[in-house]
Amino acid sequence: MTDVLPSVVVETHEQPDAAIIWLHGLGSDGHDFESLVPALSLLPTLKVRFVFPHAPRRPVTINGGMEMRAWYDIYEMTLERKVDMANINESCAQVEQLIQDQIDQGISPSRIILAGFSQGGVIAYQTALHTKYQVAGVLALSTYLVNGDKVEEADSCVNGQTPILIHHGSQDPVVSPALSIQARDLLLSKGYSVEYKAYEMPHSVCPEQVQDISHWLNVRLAD
Repeated sequence: MTDVLPSVVVETHEQPDAAIIWLHGLGSDGHDFESLVPALSLLPTLKVRFVFPHAPRRPVTINGGMEMRAWYDIYEMTLERKVDMANINESCAQVEQLIQDQIDQGISPSRIILAGFSQGGVIAYQTALHTKYQVAGVLALSTYLVNGDKVEEADSCVNGQTPILIHHGSQDPVVSPALSIQARDLLLSKGYSVEYKAYEMPHSVCPEQVQDISHWLNVRLAD
């Protein structure tokens, strides 16, 4: 077994009983969403460990082969989004290791949320839809779904009834809003539990959205 991905870890309590594994976008790193933790205004009763892993460094075709932190290689910026599935499968296996690491530290998978922005959201989707772990929720931000034809019916997926929250910017020039709608419609057609909201923003995060994420996380982890 390879080493668990290096991560930025932020804990809201010295004995956390829940974890949020939050995956950054292309070219960023685990620090990208670290500063968001206070703004999420989690309930003081919640004991949460945020895990912000660093993606491995790899050459990225759409950026002229430049090496950067990336969960997978992107071959072209089209609606078809040709990507390297071998990289994606490798990254999903690394996220499963992160989940198992949290379990080994005493946190139930039913208290673990997978979150991801852009590239990170692709991995959050892919992991949740194909893993053996039943998680508490999936947060898919400004992202898209790959290999939609291989997504099982909800009845056949361990996370078939796991709440999935999809957020996207209506003015996103990087990941077309059409891709998030496509993911929403496919998942709904297969029986998944999906909530969708668009915001007047580009490829980013906005204050209104942070409030909505805060509410969703508090509800998911309040039990």
